Amino acid sequence: MSTIPLVSIICLCYNHERFLTEALNSVLAQTYPNIEVVVVDDASTDGSADIIQTYLEANPQIRFISTEYNRGNCTAFNMGWRASNGDYLIDFATDDVLLPDRVEKQITAFTQLDQSYGVIYTDAAYINDNSEPIGFHYKRDRKGRLLSFAPSGYIFKELLQQYIICPPTMMVRRQVLETLKGYDESLAYEDFDFWIRSSKLYQYFYLDQVTTKRRVHASSLSKSWYGKGNRLLASTIKVCEKAARLVQTAEEKRALVQRLKYEARHAYLTDNFEEAKALLLLLKKEARLPLSYIFLLLLSKYKLSFSFARRFYYRIRYGT
Repeated sequence: MSTIPLVSIICLCYNHERFLTEALNSVLAQTYPNIEVVVVDDASTDGSADIIQTYLEANPQIRFISTEYNRGNCTAFNMGWRASNGDYLIDFATDDVLLPDRVEKQITAFTQLDQSYGVIYTDAAYINDNSEPIGFHYKRDRKGRLLSFAPSGYIFKELLQQYIICPPTMMVRRQVLETLKGYDESLAYEDFDFWIRSSKLYQYFYLDQVTTKRRVHASSLSKSWYGKGNRLLASTIKVCEKAARLVQTAEEKRALVQRLKYEARHAYLTDNFEEAKALLLLLKKEARLPLSYIFLLLLSKYKLSFSFARRFYYRIRYGT
C-alpha cells in the first residue's frame, strides 16, 4: 500500500474535442506517482466521447463517468469527486493543461502545512486556442517577483472583495469538499461560491509557482459573464446573498459592499436590469446607498440603457 497521499484529478469534459488530447496527456504525464484519474463527460455533442474511449482502452486505470445529459460543471464535478478516493482533488477542465510537476509541487507544499489549510492555489500561464502563450494570471516585475496580491491564510474577506485566484490552479483537501457537501448544483458556476464557503472554515495557501496553463477562448465562461440574460450573473446574486449571511466583522461587510457595488455596476451597464436591481437592493440592506447608486437603482427600474458607455470605455482602453 502506498504511503504517499492519493490525488484524484477530476477531468471535466464538455465539447472539448479540439483540446482533449493535450489535456489528458498532461494528466498522464504527471511526475507524481499516486494519481487517480476520473473523466466525467457532460454529454458532449462533438467527438469528445470517441477520444475518451481511446484513452480508456489504452489506460484501463482511468475511471469514466457519463452524466447522460448535460448537467453543468457543478453537478458533473460532484459526480466525479464522490466517485473518487483521493486525499486531495483537482477540478480539471479538459481545455486546460497541467504542467508535468503540478501535482508533485502542490503535494509537497501540503505536507508542510497543517490540517487547517484546505486549498493551495498557484499562478497560471494563459494560452489561446492554439496553445500559444498570452500572459500570466499574476503580474510580476522583470526579475519575476510577484507584484499582484496573492494572500495566504484565512482570506474570506479578500475573496469576497475581489477576484484573486485562477480556479484551475487549485488543489483541495478532500475534507473541504466533504464539509461543504461539494459544489452547489443550483448554481451555473462554482468558484465564487466555493471560495466564500470554504474560506470561512479553512486557510488558503499561495504557492508561488506556475503549475497550469489556462486556456482563454471564445467559449470560456468568463467571455459571456455579463452577457444579457446570462445565468452566471443570477448565480452571483445567490452567492452574494450567502456571503451576506456569513459576514461577521466590519471589514467583511465593507468587502461585501465593495463586491455588490462592482457587480451592480457591471450588471446595469450590460443591460441586466433585473439583476442590477436585485444587487442594489441587497446593497441597500448592507449599507446606506450613496446618491450615485440610488440613481442607478432608479435607472434599473426604468430599464434605461447606458451600455454604450461601457462599450466606449472598453474600446478606448483595450481597442475592442
